Amino acid sequence: MTATLLSSRRRRILAATAIALLLLSLALAWSWSRWPPLYLESSRGSELPTVAGFVTVDTLIETIDWLLDKPGGYLSNDILPVSVWLDNMPRFELGVLVQARDLARTLRNDYGRARARPAENAELAIAESALNVPYDSWMLPSTESRLREAREALIAYRATLVDLGERDAVFAADADNLREWLAVVERRLDELSLRLAASVSRTVSDLALDGEADSGASIASAATPTTPWLEIDDVFFEARGSAWALLQFLAAADTDFEPDLAARNAFPVLRKIRLELEGALQPLRSPMILNGGGYGLTANHSLVLASYLSRAHAGVVELKGLLGPL
Repeated sequence: MTATLLSSRRRRILAATAIALLLLSLALAWSWSRWPPLYLESSRGSELPTVAGFVTVDTLIETIDWLLDKPGGYLSNDILPVSVWLDNMPRFELGVLVQARDLARTLRNDYGRARARPAENAELAIAESALNVPYDSWMLPSTESRLREAREALIAYRATLVDLGERDAVFAADADNLREWLAVVERRLDELSLRLAASVSRTVSDLALDGEADSGASIASAATPTTPWLEIDDVFFEARGSAWALLQFLAAADTDFEPDLAARNAFPVLRKIRLELEGALQPLRSPMILNGGGYGLTANHSLVLASYLSRAHAGVVELKGLLGPL
C-alpha cells in the first residue's frame, strides 16, 4: 500500500514538473520570438553629431546590438532547448544579418573611401569580414563572437568620424556612393520578391516566360522553383527581417545624405519606399503563415509581402534614377 502511494506521488510530481517545464518553455519561446519595434530606439540620446556618416554607422551598430542583446540573444546558432525549437526568429535574424553585411560592404568599398585617398579603412575591413561569418556557426569562432568583433570595429570607426583631429576616417556622403548601395538593395528586394512569389503553385519562371519571351529579356533570373511547403515560412520571415533592417538603414540615409536628396527632390520617393517597408512589417494576425492558392478561402501571406517588397523595389529604382547627375 505504501509503495503504491509513493509511486502515485512520484507520478504526480513528474507530471507537475513536466507541465511546469512545458509552460516555462512556451513562455520563453513567446518572449524570444517577439519582433523588434518598427524603428530602433537609439541609446545615444537626442544629441547627434552632425558629421556625415555618423547616423549610418551608428544605426548599423544599433542593429548588431539588437541581434546580440534582444531577449534570448542571438538564436540562429543555438543547439539547445528552447531556442533550437524556434524557427521564425532565426530566419528573421538571417534577413537582418544579410542587410547588415550589404551595408558593411558598401561602407568598406564606397562610403569609407575618398576619391583623393582610395585606400580602405582598416576598421571597416575588419567589420565587413567579421559580418560574413556563417549565420549559424556555434563552434569557434561563433557567430556571436564575430558580431561583437564587427561591432567593436564599427565603434572605433565611428569614434574617428567625430574626432576632428583624426583624418584617417572618411565617409564620402555623395549621390554616387548612395546609388552603389541602392543597387545592392534593388537586387536584394528583387530576389526576395521572386522567392516569396514562388510560393504559388505556378512557378515564377513560367510567369516570366509568358511575359518576357517576346521581349528578348533574360530569363535566367526567373528560374526560381516553387518554394517547398515546409520552407514557405522560412522565406517569409527572412524577408521580414530584411525589410526591417532596410527600414533602419534608409532612415539613416535620410539624414546622412540629406544635401543630395534635397537637391534632387528625392525625399518623397524615399518616404514612399519607407511606407512600403512599414506596410511589409504590419503585425501578423495569424498563428501560422498561410499560402492559399488562387481565389481560395485562405490568405496568401507570402504574396502580400511580395507585393509590398515589389513596390519598395520600384521605389528604389526610381530613387536611383533621381540620384543621377544633376
